[in-house]
Amino acid sequence: MDSTRVTEHPTSHERRKSGAGRPAAPADPRGALLHTPEQPSPTPGSTGLPVQARAGDAPSGPGTAVPCPPNGPSGGQASAGTDAPPPASSGPEHAQSSAAVPDPHRPRPASESIPVQQGSDQERPSGSSGSKERRTGQGLPPGGPMPMRRDGDRLRFVGAATRRIARGIDLDEIVMGLCRATVPTFSDEILVFLRDPLPVGDERPTGPLVLRLRRTDRIPSERDTENVLPPAFQPEPVELPPVSAELCEVRPGGALAEVLRGVRPVFADAPAARAALPELLGDELSVPCGQRAILAPLRGRRRVIGAALFLRRPERLAFETDDLLVAAQLATHTALGIDKAVLYGREAYIADELQRTMLPETLPKPTGVRLASRYLPAAETARVGGDWYDAIPLPGSRVALVVGDVMGHSMTSAAIMGQLRTTAQTLAGLDLPPQEVLHHLDEQAQRLGTDRMATCLYAVYDPVSHRITIANAGHPPPVLLHLGGRAEVLRVPPGAPIGVGGVDFEAVELDAPAGATLLLYTDGLVESRLRDVWTGIEQLRERLAATAALTGPDHPPPLEALCDDVLDMLGPGDRDDDIALLAARFDGIAPSDVAYWYLEPEDAAPGRARKLARRALARWGMEEMSDSVELLVSEVVTNAVRYASRPVTLRLLRTDVLRCEVGDDVPQLPRLRQARATDEGGRGLILVNKLARRWGATRLSTGKVVWFELNRS
Repeated sequence: MDSTRVTEHPTSHERRKSGAGRPAAPADPRGALLHTPEQPSPTPGSTGLPVQARAGDAPSGPGTAVPCPPNGPSGGQASAGTDAPPPASSGPEHAQSSAAVPDPHRPRPASESIPVQQGSDQERPSGSSGSKERRTGQGLPPGGPMPMRRDGDRLRFVGAATRRIARGIDLDEIVMGLCRATVPTFSDEILVFLRDPLPVGDERPTGPLVLRLRRTDRIPSERDTENVLPPAFQPEPVELPPVSAELCEVRPGGALAEVLRGVRPVFADAPAARAALPELLGDELSVPCGQRAILAPLRGRRRVIGAALFLRRPERLAFETDDLLVAAQLATHTALGIDKAVLYGREAYIADELQRTMLPETLPKPTGVRLASRYLPAAETARVGGDWYDAIPLPGSRVALVVGDVMGHSMTSAAIMGQLRTTAQTLAGLDLPPQEVLHHLDEQAQRLGTDRMATCLYAVYDPVSHRITIANAGHPPPVLLHLGGRAEVLRVPPGAPIGVGGVDFEAVELDAPAGATLLLYTDGLVESRLRDVWTGIEQLRERLAATAALTGPDHPPPLEALCDDVLDMLGPGDRDDDIALLAARFDGIAPSDVAYWYLEPEDAAPGRARKLARRALARWGMEEMSDSVELLVSEVVTNAVRYASRPVTLRLLRTDVLRCEVGDDVPQLPRLRQARATDEGGRGLILVNKLARRWGATRLSTGKVVWFELNRS
């Protein structure tokens, strides 16, 4: 009795029928079990289900089914004296009874990796020598990839290849995934062309369509023939010529434009491809003849973004019609992945630029203090966060040191951080006390939203008095490294975070000796899943003391090296948050380099200011600068006493430059303007602007300060 065998794949929604009294079926090499169905045998003359056409049959389009012969190599019985394998190992192409209804929900088994196309016992038909291909009888290249002979092979290959392509994040990884997945399993060489430049999202590209060769992969012509049975016919290996032209401008209405517009992959011998390939590769480059090349356009979500060319050498079997479907799947997954990679790259670029704009590009160089900083994002893939630092020059050669941390490390946190940093800079320009600055920052955070929380530490350093004033809003305390190598955690009132509202902030004034280093940081440096904040602060203090011991008690460690050494204390699991670090080395200004006077707002004040400045310059050995200094001091003091009602201050500072500061109780800032010929005044600031190295005016809570600097001779 002629019984028909069908392939069954148990699924989660099927109930396994009782198999009592039924003999065990042999296992399929691909994992499926062959069972004898409990269905009536087919009636004579019944027609089997259509199967895929084989090489050498009548040509058919993609997806066309051809009836299987009743006694063909994949039929129910194999004829005697042939090399056909028994039905149990004939693969998925089994004829089925007309009464057997295929289940569309029944999945076919798929391997988790790209199928190995090397010759093996389960891939070769039994009884054959392995030197010829089963369907065509052509010789197989020694050691080369075997053709994919079954639909299951193609499905497993497409599944594994698309998974490999999907693993890529950026553009290069996706293109490399396509090349590595197809060479040599599917083709001997692949050329990937992408649009230059690649459009991003919904952007409408401008200019002509230009394709640039992004990547090419190929297998070498030399193959390992050791321990391989030589085939009956072995053609001479032919090396595929290299591509010389890397840029191709697609002519509107040309053959290449028509192929790209059609989106579907085509063989190289198709009429459209014969005219398109010379335009893509150049007239001097030829591709293998016949169906040994497939040109597959890469179409993203909205437009064609490139093309992929799959090539096989003449000694290898040509592509089949079903390989066009494989190329279409690979091209679609690659194009969509490239689209997402370009969008992700644009998002990462915007986030990186936003973070870089929010943080200071360079640190200022105020008098009497040296600065160094570091910023580390929480992850390289998301370079945004809420941590920031800043150094703001203040009147009187002072400098404000700020470090803060907004909750989270997202784009929203970075935007809030930028607003708070701008607010802090504006408040610092008003020369408000540190506790008042934090109070106004708290009000600003409440205006931004009820859940906008941040910590901040604001310190003002005065190099003349060698004092520092610090106010804290829920931030980790700073660490002061003394010149002798002792590291001290400063006792600063902790305060409440910014955004809580209804709290008062307290400032404390501490000594800042010359040669000491103040380290401001965010909690990402000292807190992680492996340690709490105070354990991390203690480790930081010990690390600073150990670093200072290497340079000796009389020489503080270099600032840049100190910052790098502090960041080295981070372990593998210590990067849970972004990190901002600001280090300040206090050099100070010696009392002997400072001259300070009070002048009454009267007409004789400018003359007295000139005499005092001349005496100070003589004491410092800078008599050659007397003429310029006396002229500029006289002009600035004259403008101050004209409107002041209280004593005017005059201060000279000798550092690497000579700095002069004149303060009064009038908050209105002077403006540089062009005086007319009939005006009696208005030319003092023009002289200051011409002769001084630089000058400026800063508004204070009690008035203003006008200053200028001159280079020392």
